[in-house]
Amino acid sequence: MTANFRAALLALPLAFAAYAGGAHAAYPEQAIKIVVPFTPGGATDAVARLLATRLSGKLGQPVIVENRPGASTVIGADAVARAQPDGYTLMLSGSTTYTVLPALKTSLPYDPLRSFEHIGIVAMAPVVLLAQTALPVSTPQEAAALAKQQSAKGGLMYGTFGPGSAPHLAGEMFAQAAGAKMTPVPYKGSAQLVTALIGGEVALGVDTVSSAAPQARAGKVRALAVTGERRMPQLPDVPTFAEAGMADVSFVGWYGLVAPARTPGPVVDTLSRAVAEIMDDAQVRKTVADLALDPVFLPAPAFQQQITKELQTFGDVAARAGITLD
Repeated sequence: MTANFRAALLALPLAFAAYAGGAHAAYPEQAIKIVVPFTPGGATDAVARLLATRLSGKLGQPVIVENRPGASTVIGADAVARAQPDGYTLMLSGSTTYTVLPALKTSLPYDPLRSFEHIGIVAMAPVVLLAQTALPVSTPQEAAALAKQQSAKGGLMYGTFGPGSAPHLAGEMFAQAAGAKMTPVPYKGSAQLVTALIGGEVALGVDTVSSAAPQARAGKVRALAVTGERRMPQLPDVPTFAEAGMADVSFVGWYGLVAPARTPGPVVDTLSRAVAEIMDDAQVRKTVADLALDPVFLPAPAFQQQITKELQTFGDVAARAGITLD
């Protein structure tokens, strides 16, 4: 066997691989769309637009953001799940879409694991337990003791964004950790919730760090503890629930990028590598951190593990608290 022939044989697997992947080697050849199932202006939208700008520079094609809000993100998520699996329609959404709704509803038109190819989680979004300043508590342990004491009287009232929302689940985690009965009170968003706290309508509230931090720093509300593994730079003096001995209060929102199921592997790999590089950029990380989010990159296996774990956790919390969205 000649040296040239041996070289040709060794080259065959590489040639076959190149042939097999050739149909996707030129990806992308046109504009890419990132669907955001929320209205413009929120944190999800801001992260999506940051990713879109950076992806466009890396991939050499326009990347646009399309807002498709409605039905608590179901409209946008269903549209992406049904889209052509060619890498030109993606979705950036939060854990509401991937774990909260699937844990609380039995009749969704998509499955968070089977309907999508998971590209990566790009940011974590801790929440914070707040108290009205007149409440005689300054730590989460004191709030837990007061909540337990008030259980026989109907329980402390705490503000949420409505049934099944992130603040609702986090509040129920806190109530269960405290061994207390608490009463959720729904508001339409952070502004209403904080106003209710300031006015004494509710004793406690759960809000995003980005919305609550300015009010807490101004002394209008008292921040007691944040979820997540580390303290947030916007509230450096506020401990985590784990530090306070309440590790079971673990709700942390997050933002993940997906493509429709059956999007070709080489396309998903291209997107995953590009997003990983983007999230490793110091300026990108600073921009995300300035939104009171924790910049990360968790690839597909970790993404899927996060979904599986939270479906179980949130399902258990909801069952104990009697929360359902059906």
